[in-house]
Amino acid sequence: MSENKQEQMNIVFAGHVDHGKSTVVGRLLADTHSLPEGKLEAIKQNCHRNSKPFEYAFLIDALKDEQSQGITIDAARVFFKTEKRNYVIIDAPGHIEFLKNMVTGASRAEAAILVIDAEEGVKENSKRHGYMISMLRIRQLLVVVNKMDLVAYKQEIFDKITTEYSSFLKEIKLTPEGFIPLSGMKGDSVANLGHNMPWYQGPSLLQALDQFSLEADRSNKAFRMPVQDIYKFTKFGDSRRVIVGTIESGRVKLGDKILFYPSGKKTRVKTIESFNSQRKTEVSAGHACGLTMEDQIYITRGEMAVLENEKQPAVSSSIKVNLFWLSRTPMTKGREYHLKSGTAKIACRIDKIIRVIDASTLNPLNDKDQIDRHDVAECVLKLKKPLAFDLAEEIAQTSRFVIVDEYEIAGGGIIREEIKDAQSDIRNKVFLRNFKWEKSFISPHTRARRYNQKSTLILITGLKDIGKKEVAKKLEEDLFHEGKFVYFLGIGNLLYGLDADIKDKGAKEKNRPEHIRRLAEVAHILMDAGVILIVTAVELAQDDLEIIKTVVDPAFTEVIWLGEEVTTDISFDYQYAGLEEKDILVEKIKESLIEKGVIFHPW
Repeated sequence: MSENKQEQMNIVFAGHVDHGKSTVVGRLLADTHSLPEGKLEAIKQNCHRNSKPFEYAFLIDALKDEQSQGITIDAARVFFKTEKRNYVIIDAPGHIEFLKNMVTGASRAEAAILVIDAEEGVKENSKRHGYMISMLRIRQLLVVVNKMDLVAYKQEIFDKITTEYSSFLKEIKLTPEGFIPLSGMKGDSVANLGHNMPWYQGPSLLQALDQFSLEADRSNKAFRMPVQDIYKFTKFGDSRRVIVGTIESGRVKLGDKILFYPSGKKTRVKTIESFNSQRKTEVSAGHACGLTMEDQIYITRGEMAVLENEKQPAVSSSIKVNLFWLSRTPMTKGREYHLKSGTAKIACRIDKIIRVIDASTLNPLNDKDQIDRHDVAECVLKLKKPLAFDLAEEIAQTSRFVIVDEYEIAGGGIIREEIKDAQSDIRNKVFLRNFKWEKSFISPHTRARRYNQKSTLILITGLKDIGKKEVAKKLEEDLFHEGKFVYFLGIGNLLYGLDADIKDKGAKEKNRPEHIRRLAEVAHILMDAGVILIVTAVELAQDDLEIIKTVVDPAFTEVIWLGEEVTTDISFDYQYAGLEEKDILVEKIKESLIEKGVIFHPW
C-alpha cells in the first residue's frame, strides 16, 4: 500500500462488546477481496473440521491470533482498498475491560464507524464511545445498526435506534454522516445493499466510506515533530547526533531554522536522514525521519521541534483539560500520575476539578472531589515540568494525551487551555534570550572535550550554618587542582553586586524570584563558557529550583542537600548529612559527579 498512489484514510471501528464490529469488518474484507489468498476458505474449513459455525469475525481473530480469546483485546489495524482510496481500519476494543485501548487506538483516525446491535439497542458503552469520539475531535461519524437479520429487518427497530442515538449525539454536538442498517453475517448493506430492506434507500457501508472526506492535509499546518530519541554515532569518525521522530504536522526542509520546546533552543537543519533510502531535502507530516543540526545542542526525548517562522506551540506546566477516566481506581487529588503526550512523559497531579459528568447519561455529577470510572471531567492538571502542546482546536494530534497510573493507561483526553504558571514570564524571557543569543564559533561540545568535563551547575543547599560554603570551596579547590575549569559563586557575590538594585530587606520575598532568575542567568553564561559552577544557597525550595531549571538546562543541573533534616519541598539529587569530615564529604560528591559523567577519574 505504501507504493500505491491512491489517497489513504484511517477509520476507527468502535462499539459495545458483542455488537458485531469484527463481523462487520471481516465481511467488509471478504466482500472487497482484501484478504490474503486462501484465508477465507482456510477459516471455513477449520470451522468445519471443528464442527463449529463459521463467523466472519473469525477472519479478524485469525489475523490477530486472538480467536481463542473470544473478544478483541487490542487496537489492531487491518487494510483494504476501493477504487477511490486505501483504508486502514483501526478495530477499537469494545469490551469494557479494554476501553482504555480505544484512547490510543482512535488517536490517528480521521473518521469513525460506531456499531450498534439491532437486538440490544443503544447501550451505555455505545454512548461512552460516542463521547470519546467527540472528545478526540473525530468529526466524521457513521453509525451502523448491525444484526438486522435477527430482528427480521424491521424498519421500526432501526428508526427507534436512529432517533435515540441521534438525540444523544446532538447533546454532545456531534452530527453523524448517517445511519446504515446492515447485517454483517448475511452481508446486507455492507458492500452491496441486498434485497432484504427495500425500505432503506441510502448507501451501503462501502459506498458511505468513499463519501467520507479526507482530513485537510496535515502537511499544510505548522511543523510539529515530537523528539523520540537522539542517535549518536562514533564508528569511523562519525560524530553525528541525529534527532529522530515522526512528523505530526507540517513539513521541514534543509536549512530551516528549528526551535525546540519547552527548552527554547534554536538551530538549523543540516541534513535529513532516513534508513535505507537516499537523503531527502524535505519531509512532511506522517513520515519518520532523523534531523542533524548545524549546532551541537543538547536535546532530550519529549521536546517538540517547530519552525522558527511559524505559529509556536503553547508551553506550560499548568493545563486545563477534558479528561475521560477509565480505571477502576478513581483519579484523586494529591496522587501523582504520569501524563504522556507525544513522546513526553511528565509527572502530574490534579490541581482543580472544575466539573464532572457521566459520559453515558451526560448528567452533571456535582461537588465531586475525585473522578470515577467512566466519568468525564474538566479539570486543571499541574505538571512537574513544562510541556509543549497545541490546543485541540488547532492541531489535534499534539493536544491529545493519556494518563498513566503506575504502569496502566488509566485515562485520556485533550488539552483545552494553557494556564500561565509561575515560570511563564521567565520562560518567555528565556525564549527571547535563546532567539537573540549570539553563538560562539566554539561549540559546547568542543569546550567539553577541551576541558575534559561536562559543564554543570552544582547547587548546594540546606540549613544555615551547616557548612555549605566550606564544602563548596573545598570542592572547587580539589577540582581546580585536578585540572578542571571550575568556579564557586556565593549568593552574597550577587546580592551586593548584580542584585544591588533590588536588595531591599523590606521586599525580600517579593524580590526572591528575580534574585533567583538573575542567579540562573549568570549560571547560564558561565556554563556556556564550559565552567563547572558551584553555587551555595540557604534552604532553596522547589519554586526556586523551577525558576533555575527554566533558565538553565535541567539536564546539566545537580542539586545537593546538606544536612540530615530536609526543611523544604525541593527535589534534590543527593543528600549528605554534613557531619562527615569535609574532605570525606567532598570525595563523596566527586564520586557522584563521576557517576553522572560530569567529571572523569584523574587516572
